[in-house]
Order: sequence, then structure tokens, then C-alpha cells
Amino acid sequence: MNERSGADGAAVESKGIIAAIRPYTEPAPLAALFLGISSGFPYAMIGATLTTRLAQDGIDKKAVTAFTLAFLVYNLKFLWAWVVDGVRLPVIGRLGQRVSWMLVIGVLVIASVVHLGLVDPRAGLMQTAIAAILVGAAGATFDIIIDAYRIELLEARQLGVGAGMSQYGWRIGSATAGALALVVAGRMGWGAAYIACAAFALPAMIAALVMGEPERHREPTMRRTGSEVVASIVGPLAEFFRRRGALLVLLFILLHKIGDTLANLTFRLLFDSLGYSNDEIAIYDVGFGFWAYLIGIFIGGILYSRLGMKRSVLLSLVLMAVSNLSFAGLAASGHDNWAMAGAIGFENIASGIGGVTVVAYFSALCDLRFTAAQYALISAAASIVGRLLTGTSAGAMLDAIGFVNFYLLTTVVALPGIILFWLMMRAGLIDQSIGSAGEEEDGTKPAI
Repeated sequence: MNERSGADGAAVESKGIIAAIRPYTEPAPLAALFLGISSGFPYAMIGATLTTRLAQDGIDKKAVTAFTLAFLVYNLKFLWAWVVDGVRLPVIGRLGQRVSWMLVIGVLVIASVVHLGLVDPRAGLMQTAIAAILVGAAGATFDIIIDAYRIELLEARQLGVGAGMSQYGWRIGSATAGALALVVAGRMGWGAAYIACAAFALPAMIAALVMGEPERHREPTMRRTGSEVVASIVGPLAEFFRRRGALLVLLFILLHKIGDTLANLTFRLLFDSLGYSNDEIAIYDVGFGFWAYLIGIFIGGILYSRLGMKRSVLLSLVLMAVSNLSFAGLAASGHDNWAMAGAIGFENIASGIGGVTVVAYFSALCDLRFTAAQYALISAAASIVGRLLTGTSAGAMLDAIGFVNFYLLTTVVALPGIILFWLMMRAGLIDQSIGSAGEEEDGTKPAI
């Protein structure tokens, strides 16, 4: 009797594991993985990789952190997202609205990354800044089409899994490109490193060609008159702000990631200050952090399915805030590989969980008539405050209060977003903020 019970229990457990993994093997989530790979690498090229390059070239901290302003292009992408939604490209447009834009912008991303690699920061810092902004502009536009394609390709029930796979891909793209850049730069120079990394734009282009135009995509009308152009820009915003509690939802989007962004964009400065070598950064920050992030994404998928959208998002916000404390500990302990591994491990697990839950919520906020424009607005707003603070004052704050107090401050700054989301849950605003992207074909909403 006991043997039979044990066998039955093992069979049930095996079926449960298979059932948990099966959604990740469906075509749309797998495509989201490849989309994420291409989405992540431009960020690395003007983020940690460029920060390391500038620091090694002897550029001072204030100038290095000022380069994070190149990320602000990502925060302005909603201004031209309507073009991706509403303008059909000539000739290549026959492949479909989303597919054609994916291919064209992918080529521009490759060209801009190669250009950044060929610029020498020591010879011209302004030229390097312009090149970084060009990568930011191309990468931001790539993000517009990648996010719209992902949301329209996935069914409502797949948004959590798709967000997880997209984050897996994002991490693979950013981490692998970052590690490759460090290794190639140490042997062949930064120009060769950036040229090698430009190939990471190809996975999204290939995925779009293989999967074709998404079934949930709603064809745009051609924009001919000035009033129609204005309507195409204002329409997505007007639809969003007509929802109950829309201003509070937007306030949460603006606030929730300030502490996380401030901390993340200064990690490489901390590592350089503590005397870590390129190889140590590649092993711990890129390598160890990569696997920790993947674990976090897997945990995030489980939490999302077990706890639902609201509670899993709240838990991830708390974990991401607390993770900043680990870097205060690293800064206090000095050059310690175990402390670095622990801090990076915790931060990446927390970020992985948040990458699934928060991205799924933001994806569900979209109206399928305005996917590109609305998600561009949401994702841009999610980090604009943190990037502004990092680019304009992070370097000065680090000089004034030091790394330990800086990371303690980033933890405190994360609290308003947590409190606001909890209040929104209590008021029922999370449920009412969901758009048609978060609904099944019959108009029902998955349990959130």
C-alpha cells in the first residue's frame, strides 16, 4: 500500500513538473526568448560595457555617470512609437507591419553599435556621447517593435510565461554581449568587441521571419493628414487615461524603479573602485549574475502562477528594494569575491522575479489597438526618474556620501513605490487597469 502510494505520489509530482515546464516550450514563448536576446544587448553596449570602457580609459566618475543620460532616449520612445504602429513601410511592408519594422530597425541597431565601437573616447568624448545616443535611439526603437510583437504574439494566458522567457532572453543577450565585449576587448580592443556584439540583433529578426505577423495584431489605418497624425499620438494616451485610477497607475510606474535604477547603473563604478579586474567582473557580475537571474525568472514564473499577478508583483517590489542593501554590505566589506557573489546573486534573483511579474502586469495594461505606443509609454516612464537622477546627480552623490550610504539611500527611495502598489491593490485599481492585451479572446481576464 505504501509502495503504491509512493509511486502515485512520484507520478503526480512528475506530471506537475512537466505541466509547469510545458508552457515555456510553446512557439510564442520561445519566440519571446529570442526577442529578449536582441532587446537586451544594446542596453549592455551603452550601459555596463560602456561604463567599464570609459572608466578604463581614465574618464572621471561624473562624466561616466553623465553617459547614462544616453538611456533617456529610451524614455522618449513613446514620442515616435505611433510611427511603428501606424506607418507602413514601402516594399518590405508586404511582410507585415511588425515583421518589416523588425528587420529595418535591426539593421540600424547593427550599424549604430559598430559605429560606437569605432569611436575613441580619449580622442573625442563628445563624439562618443553622440554615438551612444545613436545606439540608444536605435535600441529604443528596436524595443518598441520587439515589445509590441511579443505582446501581440502571446495569448493573454501566456503573458506571464512570455514575460519570463523575454527576461531570460534579455539577460542572455545583455550578459553574453557584456561578457563577450570584455573578453574580446582585452585581446583585440574595444572596436572589435562592439563589432562582434552587433550580431546579437539577429535573433529577433530571425524570430519575426519564422513566426510571421502576430494574429492579435490589428492593422493600422494609413496616416495622411495632420489631424490623423495627431490623433494617432493622442489616441493611445487618451484611452489609457480614461481608465479609473490611471493617474495612480502612472505614478506607480514612475516611482517603482527609482531605487533599482540608481543602484544598477552604478554597480560597475563600485567594482572599479574596489579594484575588481575585468576577469572578476566577467565571472561574478556577468557569469554568476546571469545564472542567478535565470533562477529568479524561474522562481518568478512559479510565484506568478501560484500567487497571481498582484501578490507576486508586490513581493517582487519588496525583494528588489532589499537587494540594494547587499551592495551597501559589499561596499563596506571591500574587495571580497564571496561578498560580491552574494550581493550579485541576491540582486539578480530579485530582479529576475520582478522581470516576470512586473513586465507581465505592464504588458497586460496595453490596449491591442495601441500596443506599441502604450507599452512604449509604460516602459519609458518606468525608468525615466531613476535615469535622470543617475545621469545628473549619482556621481556627485557618490563623491559626497560614499558607496555605502548611497546604496542605503536607494533602498529608502524604493519604499514609496511599494506602498503605492499595496494601496492600489486595496482599492481594486490593479484589476480595473488591465487592458485588452490582458484579456482572453472571449473578453475574460485570467486570475490576477
